[in-house]
Amino acid sequence: MLLCRTGERGINSNIPFFPLMTAEAANLPPLTEAQKNKLRHLSVVTLAAKIKCIPYSVLLEQLQLKNVRQLEDLVIEAVYADVLRGSLDQRNQRLEVDYSIGRDIRREELSTITRTLQEWCQGCEVVLSGIEEQVSRANQHKEQQLALKQQIESEVANLKKTIKVTTAAAAAATSQDPEQHLTELREPAPGTNQRQASKKTSKAKGLRGSTKIWSKSN
Repeated sequence: MLLCRTGERGINSNIPFFPLMTAEAANLPPLTEAQKNKLRHLSVVTLAAKIKCIPYSVLLEQLQLKNVRQLEDLVIEAVYADVLRGSLDQRNQRLEVDYSIGRDIRREELSTITRTLQEWCQGCEVVLSGIEEQVSRANQHKEQQLALKQQIESEVANLKKTIKVTTAAAAAATSQDPEQHLTELREPAPGTNQRQASKKTSKAKGLRGSTKIWSKSN
C-alpha cells in the first residue's frame, strides 16, 4: 500500500498529488485504481484549500480524467467518504466546496499559521473587551433602573399615607352626631347672651328716660 506523506519523494502539499505522481511514475511502484482515486481525492482537497469554486476544466486537467461523468463520480465518492462537502454546479460547470479535510502541515507554513492564530487571539481579545464593556453598561443601567424603581415606590408609599390620613380626617368629620351638631347651632356662642342683655338694658334705660321727658312736658 502506498503511503503519501508531506516531504516524501519531494511532494509539495500545496500542489495536487496526482500530476506529480504521474510524472514520477517511473520511480514509483504501480498504483491500483483505488490508490489513484485516493490521490485524486487529495488533489481535490489541495485545490479546495485555494479556491472554493473549482471549474470542471481545472479538475479534469489536474486529475487527468477523460470526461465529466468520471469527474462527477469521483467528487460524489469523495463526498460520501467525508473528504469534502459541496455541490456540483452542472450549469456553470464547476465544483462549489463548502468544507474539506485538512492536509499535512509543512515547516514553512508554521509561521503563517502562527501569525493567523495570533491575529485570531487579538480579535478574540477585542471581542472580549467589547463584551465586558457592554456588560458594565448593562449593570450601570440596571442599577439606575433599580434606584428609579425604589424612588417611585417611596413616592407611591408617601402618597398612599397622605391619602389615608386625609380620608380618615374626612370620615371623622362626616361621622359627627347630627343632634349634637343641631344643639351647637341652637346654643349661642359664649358671650352672646351678655351682649344681648346689655343691649336690652340700654334699650330699657332709653325708654325710661324718654318717659320722664314726656311726663315733664305734660
